[in-house]
Amino acid sequence: MAVSPARAAAFEILLRVERDESYASELLHSSRLAKLSSSDHGLATELVMGVLRWRSLLDQRLASASSQKLERLDPEVLAALRLGIYQLHFLSRVPARAAIFESVELVKAARKRSAAAFVNAILRKTELKSAESVLDLIERCVDAGQLAACSAHPEWLVARWVERYGLASARQICVHNQTVPATAVHIHDDQSGKELAEAGILLRPGLLLTSARRVDSGDVAKSKAYREGRISIQDEASQLVALLAGHGENILDCCAAPGSKTSLLAKRNPRARVFASELHPHRARLLRHLVSLPNVHIVAADARQLPFASGFDRVLADVPCSGTGTLARNPEIKWRLKLADLADLQLRQIAILKSALGQLAAGGRLVYSTCSLEREENEAVVEAALDGGAGFAGIDCRVELEPLKRSNELCWDDVGSLLDGPYLQTIPGKHPCDGFFAAIIERRA
Repeated sequence: MAVSPARAAAFEILLRVERDESYASELLHSSRLAKLSSSDHGLATELVMGVLRWRSLLDQRLASASSQKLERLDPEVLAALRLGIYQLHFLSRVPARAAIFESVELVKAARKRSAAAFVNAILRKTELKSAESVLDLIERCVDAGQLAACSAHPEWLVARWVERYGLASARQICVHNQTVPATAVHIHDDQSGKELAEAGILLRPGLLLTSARRVDSGDVAKSKAYREGRISIQDEASQLVALLAGHGENILDCCAAPGSKTSLLAKRNPRARVFASELHPHRARLLRHLVSLPNVHIVAADARQLPFASGFDRVLADVPCSGTGTLARNPEIKWRLKLADLADLQLRQIAILKSALGQLAAGGRLVYSTCSLEREENEAVVEAALDGGAGFAGIDCRVELEPLKRSNELCWDDVGSLLDGPYLQTIPGKHPCDGFFAAIIERRA
C-alpha cells in the first residue's frame, strides 16, 4: 500500500531540512507541494512543524525505547521514527496503526527495508501516550533545565532567556514557540480584503496594529491577491518595525527581501523615492516581482558596501540575524543555532549598521532591527556601531510609538511593555507577535 501524500511530503521535507539546512516554511509553500489537497497540505504542515518543534522530546522518548543510539541511525530511519512517534503522542485523531504502518512503509520506500522491523518495534514500544499535557508540565518547571527539557528547546538558549527576561517570561516564550502562531497579513490596497472574503478567507483585526489583519481560516498563500503582491504575510511586530521608520522623501531599505517592509514603507510614503537593496541578484529579481509599486527602485548590492551617496532621510536596516524571536514559525533554527554563531552574526550586523549609518542625511533617522531575542545582536550591535561615532545618537523608540498610539495605528494598550529602555523589544507569548528588536538612531546636523 502506498504511503499517503501528506506523510510522504512531510518525510521528504524533514530530510531536506536536515540535509540541506532548508527552511520548512519555504518548502511547505513550494511549487512541489502545490498539487496536494488542502487537507493533505494541512496534515503535512502539522507533521513537519510538529516534529521540528518537539524534536528533542521525541528523540528522548525514542531513545528510551531503542537499543541503538539515535545518532547512529540513517537519516531516513530517524525521520520516519520521529514522524511516527509525533503522531502517536501528539495527534490523538490519527489511529496508532496508521501512524506505525506508514512510518514502516516510509523506510521501505526510502530503500531502508532492513530497518522496517526495527521501526515497527520501536513505535509499538512507545505507543502509549502520556496522560498529562506537555504544556501543563511546562507550567510547573522551576528552572532553565526543566523548562528546556519539557518544552523541547536547547538548554543553553533557555538559560539565556531565564537570565535576561526571568523564568515567567522565558516560560511564555517557550510555550509560544511550541504552539501554532497566528498568520498576520498586511493588505496593500482597497480591494483585496473583499476579494479574500469572497474566496472564503476569513480575517479579523490585528491585536498590535489596526492596519494588520489576522487570518481566522483559509490559505492566504494560495490567493490571487498574495500571488500578485497585493497582500503580504507579515507578522505584526515586523509591520510595526516598518512603521517606526516614519515619513521621509528619500528612503532606503538596505536588507529588503522579501519586500514586505519595503511595500509598507512605499505605501506609507507614496511621494517618496524608496530604494530597496538586496545582496543576492536572484532575491533582487524576486523583490521586483513582489514589489511593483512605482516609487520603489530595486538594487542588487551588499549592505556592507552600499553604492549610494549619502542623503537618505530614513533608512531601515532589518539585518540578517539568528531568528530566535521566530521559533514558532521556524523551529528548525533552534536545532541549528550555536552560541558561537552569535559572535559571527554580530560582526556582520555591525558592518551593515555602520554602512547604513553612512547613508543618512543630517537630521535623518535609521531604524536598526532584528527578529532576535539575543543581546549580542541587538543592544550590543547598536552600542558598538555608535562607539566613537560622533554625530549619531540613539533616540527613544517611544517618540515614534506614542504618535502611533495617538493616531490609533498602534492598538496595543500598554506601550511601555513594548520597550526595553530606549529600544523596542517584543516578547513572544507576552505580546501577540514574534520577538522583534528595534533601535532608532539619528544623525545630528
